Amino acid sequence: MNLLKTLIEIRGAASDESRMKQYIIDYVKKEGVNWKVQPEIIEGKGFQDTVILVFGEPRTAIYAHMDSIGFSVGYDKELIKVGGPRLLDGIQLVGSDSKGEIETELMVIEQEDGSIDLQYVLDREIDRGTLLTFKPNFRETEEYIQSPYLDNRLGVWNALKVCENLQNGAIVFSTYEEHGGNTVGFCAKYLWDKYELNQVLISDITWVTHGVMHGAGVAISMRDNGLPRKSYLDKIIALAKDSGVPFQLEVESAGGSDGGVLQKSDLPIDWCFIGAAEDNVHTPDEKVFKSDIQAMVDLYIYLMEKL
Repeated sequence: MNLLKTLIEIRGAASDESRMKQYIIDYVKKEGVNWKVQPEIIEGKGFQDTVILVFGEPRTAIYAHMDSIGFSVGYDKELIKVGGPRLLDGIQLVGSDSKGEIETELMVIEQEDGSIDLQYVLDREIDRGTLLTFKPNFRETEEYIQSPYLDNRLGVWNALKVCENLQNGAIVFSTYEEHGGNTVGFCAKYLWDKYELNQVLISDITWVTHGVMHGAGVAISMRDNGLPRKSYLDKIIALAKDSGVPFQLEVESAGGSDGGVLQKSDLPIDWCFIGAAEDNVHTPDEKVFKSDIQAMVDLYIYLMEKL
């Protein structure tokens, strides 16, 4: 899990994914020589901080968002949410500005009218616009992993593990997912125009709920705020049954991912969210069981071969 730990330590709040992008490119150039197929790396003009890896003749793409939730520094020690972090008093935050490295903590102030103000606690002013993220705190037991940003560094890790044996497929490392989405539509159009690629798997982390549990296998989402096309979903579930990999079915009324951006595009893209379930969502203590992580990798390998 050293790779996962390293990915979690890289700061990359939504809009600030350049370090993640460069790490992935460097990793692929170094480790890709040992993979079954060496991918073409596509990035640069028009792609902003997104990276696409193309292996062989791709039929299906995996999308994994690189960004995380966090906070922007406003005026007078004010903090403004990036994405949807849980507002827990005392959360440790890190970042850097023109004066150097920053370690601070979140202070949640409840006003008499019921509103909430967010501030940082530090003996100096932080430059306006500075992005702050949860301080890394990676914990591992025999049963589970607990850390900030398993959503979605674990999804990125899963995609990189799949790369090791992938012969035909594409991997899209996307941006801005936690704060509205961004280059997903552009990447989908690129893959459609060049390869007529219209099948997508969303490598992301879902939530433990009363219907989705730790240790029950990877979750195949039948719906969240978005609604995958049923014939594509049926094909994936049938393949999952054939694979022998433990999985569970998720049906939720809320939540979203890069799949939602694809559904709203004008492209005929089939997508399905498949990911391990975590507890303590959007906090520094996100928790995922190792057995579900292994099931996630195994099912992605199988689906990328069979779809």
